[in-house]
Amino acid sequence: MKSTPDFPLRIFYDGSCSVCATGIEHYRLKDRDGRLILVDVSDSGFDPAPFGITLPEFMYQMHVIDRGGRVFRGVEAFWAIWQAFPSSTLLGLCGKLIMLPLVNPMARFCYRAFAGIRGYLPKRGKDCASGSCRIGQK
Repeated sequence: MKSTPDFPLRIFYDGSCSVCATGIEHYRLKDRDGRLILVDVSDSGFDPAPFGITLPEFMYQMHVIDRGGRVFRGVEAFWAIWQAFPSSTLLGLCGKLIMLPLVNPMARFCYRAFAGIRGYLPKRGKDCASGSCRIGQK
């Protein structure tokens, strides 16, 4: 099992994806300790260059970068996020399960399948008219 990430975590997500944005909004509301920094890679002002990761890579799968610069992608990104909520029994259990030797390959397969169809899912509505879908802003 990986060592616990160094907080805060920068979560790079596609804010134009309705499924992605809904999930990230759940984490934003749950984050009362300021352990998460949300970065919408669909924002026209987002520059991927400082992170050494291309925009297509950011758009293909969720990325999390911890304070120490460790990068977590896809399923491991979820694992890192779930470590931010140690008092959550459900997320703690999910974090343990997703790293089990038989569960992790299945979770990776399912995530890759989701990533492959994600572009065909509905985009966010009127709150996304500018091309950037900011979470938590009215």
